[in-house]
Amino acid sequence: MKNNLVAEILPVALNAAVEASEAIMEIYVQDFTASWKEDGSPVTIADLRSNDILVSYLESTGIPVISEEGEKEAFSARKNYELVWCVDPLDGTKEFLKKNDEFAICIALIRNQKPILGIITSPVQRRVVVGGIDVPPAIFRFEEVEFPLKWQYLLPRDHVNVPLVIAGSRSHQSGTELKFTNRLKDEFGEVQFLRKGSALKFMDLALGKADVYPRFAPTMEWDIAAGQAIIEALGGTVVHAETQEQLRYNKENLYNPYFVVYTAPMLS
Repeated sequence: MKNNLVAEILPVALNAAVEASEAIMEIYVQDFTASWKEDGSPVTIADLRSNDILVSYLESTGIPVISEEGEKEAFSARKNYELVWCVDPLDGTKEFLKKNDEFAICIALIRNQKPILGIITSPVQRRVVVGGIDVPPAIFRFEEVEFPLKWQYLLPRDHVNVPLVIAGSRSHQSGTELKFTNRLKDEFGEVQFLRKGSALKFMDLALGKADVYPRFAPTMEWDIAAGQAIIEALGGTVVHAETQEQLRYNKENLYNPYFVVYTAPMLS
């Protein structure tokens, strides 16, 4: 792979994310309904419209796409991919249906099972956070997408919040998460919680608004691959909750293991 490939295709992915976000917002302000997939999760016309836009852009790079809303290649074919896009066209559909503004678009580029580029947008806030290998982590508004000199570049964490801030899901919590939280209390004393839906939690983690994100409930690769690329670019880690190994992607089973996000080395 050329060293500058990520830099070459980054504008394509960023423009895809912004255009898909705009399309989502056109639907968000209207009346809409959801249908239900076989796994019981909801899907709306916004999910599908965003997917069409993202796939159209990303396939132009010549790299295959794994999307939540698209047909998945058999693992016998996927396992041979050196590079693959991993996409969630509308992360937080339940929050989208509640109209609480807590939904996102996630785009990750995977190389040999490791995320090397992550893009997360907040369509409501009109903001993008990006980061990865040879892509300095940054956050910016949609209208600044083609003007990197205007981006706010982010720095690795050399401290944690006092009290420690734990990010958590708005819709998914578990008893195991409570046990993990109690261990953090034993180590750090008082803690605070930041509850939010979707991958917007990774935006908060990247901005230093939260320190740790434990997840002991089911997620899919496209839910967190972009977030992992961004957090790792900032010196943090996303690890298997039991083995402490970094998560891998484009696996035969696209479910993630339970995981913990640590934004600073002193936490892990």
